[in-house]
Amino acid sequence: MAEVSAKSFIPESFPGSTSDIAGQIGLLWELIKAPLIVPLLRISVYICLAMSIMVFIERLYMGVVIILVKLFMKKPEKRYKWEPMRDDLEIGNAAFPMVLVQIPMFNEKEVYKISIGAACNLSWPADRLIIQVLDDSTDFVIKDMVEKECIRWASKGINIRYQIRETRGGYKAGALKEGLKRDYVKDCEYVVIFDADFRPEQDFLQRAVPFLVHNPNIALVQARWRFVNSNECLLTRMQEMSLDYHFTVEQEVGSSTHAFFGFNGTGGIWRIAAINEAGGWKDRTTVEDMDLAVRAGLKGWKFLYLGDLQVKSELPSTFKAFRYQQHRWSCGPANLFRKMVMEIAKNKKVSLWEKFYVIYSFFFVRKIIAHMFTFFFYCVVLPLTILVPEVNVPKWGAIYIPCIITTLNSVGTPRSFHLLFYWILFENVMSFHRTKATIIGLLEAKRANEWVVTEKLGDGLKNKSDNKPAPKKFRFKLGDRILIHELGFAAFLFICGCYDFLYGKNNYFIYLFLQVITFTIAGFGYMGTIVLS
Repeated sequence: MAEVSAKSFIPESFPGSTSDIAGQIGLLWELIKAPLIVPLLRISVYICLAMSIMVFIERLYMGVVIILVKLFMKKPEKRYKWEPMRDDLEIGNAAFPMVLVQIPMFNEKEVYKISIGAACNLSWPADRLIIQVLDDSTDFVIKDMVEKECIRWASKGINIRYQIRETRGGYKAGALKEGLKRDYVKDCEYVVIFDADFRPEQDFLQRAVPFLVHNPNIALVQARWRFVNSNECLLTRMQEMSLDYHFTVEQEVGSSTHAFFGFNGTGGIWRIAAINEAGGWKDRTTVEDMDLAVRAGLKGWKFLYLGDLQVKSELPSTFKAFRYQQHRWSCGPANLFRKMVMEIAKNKKVSLWEKFYVIYSFFFVRKIIAHMFTFFFYCVVLPLTILVPEVNVPKWGAIYIPCIITTLNSVGTPRSFHLLFYWILFENVMSFHRTKATIIGLLEAKRANEWVVTEKLGDGLKNKSDNKPAPKKFRFKLGDRILIHELGFAAFLFICGCYDFLYGKNNYFIYLFLQVITFTIAGFGYMGTIVLS
């Protein structure tokens, strides 16, 4: 009987191939493409087109509303009762409510003086104002510097308190919650929160507090952020474009239509009674500010956004700091949505329309779909359709709708309109990080509650440049500078671009090669300010 071995059943090469590995891979590709790849890719295209329509309708809706608001709606001072705060001849400063200013800090060496100084210079009776510096710093040198700065202002007659904790439990939410428990806070009616890089104008309280005093249903007055370092580099210009749209359109629309929007975590003043009724600060996600806002909204409290009340702040100017910030800002809302969606749906204090707005528009489209659509469509699905010409993407989905969405996004920062195309490429790169963070939040995976404080450089770089210190050696850290995922996508898109250049008909290679360059720049860490060790 002849010997039978495994080799008898496995051909040395596939039919039509002559030991050519590339040819065998090509044949295998043809075997699985029609029954598997094409249907899956076609379904992916349909899903992405559906997501694009959802984002398009949301952007169009907000665009229409903001035009109507600007043309026909009265200013906040006319829509709500507002009267300037004045001294009373009989009771004097007691006519002014007690206000607490909280400044949470964590190793803020470069900016602590700026924020403390700005808070201490607020125009408000000294005996009706308490400045509370919540220092969670782990660097004892910085702790000592912050404490001495507080002592310096206290010697000038400012009621400033320096508070520390034994542990950083709850991070920022834990610090704010602990601060409200102090005995000297019990007489305060309102609390203002400024992060360590925020610099309010002197009249901030004079303009914001009257809305709370004369309108007992308002829980929060949110100011707009302005950025002192927006011209520092291209990275900060890109951030300014995104955040200006958020404030100019998203916050304004939420305030004008539903009197609800997400608290930005800083640059706002809360009614302490509303915080307490909503359950106080919670550290269950990395967006404690949004968590509190949603819970207060479900209790029936109203919010007011003041676009002309502006607070100066600093944008992260290093790519590493920006990535960590975006992880927190993308993961947190998705995680909060997972934890609160049923609570919102079952709530009986707000209308069905308001619940729909919060669940669908505020959370689902803006915080989840917008990130996933951008990444999967432009960085995965569209490039794959080049390799699989049997799957067609209609031009209205690939070109027209994205152009309209991008144009609508540009209204916040007209001065940067010429950077719009690069902003698209940059947002596509960042959509990878945001999508990954969103999925982590939805699944409550390992990094769901990761909290990394955004690094602030303040005037440190400028001062060091002016002082001209001795050259310092750059310490190359592979994890900080070389980003494997970005370089991997650059390689993938380059292959797709070359294929489209040789065999394609839609000229997508122009976009793909530009996107390759952007992914490569990000992959090698050449975005933003490069800080020498």
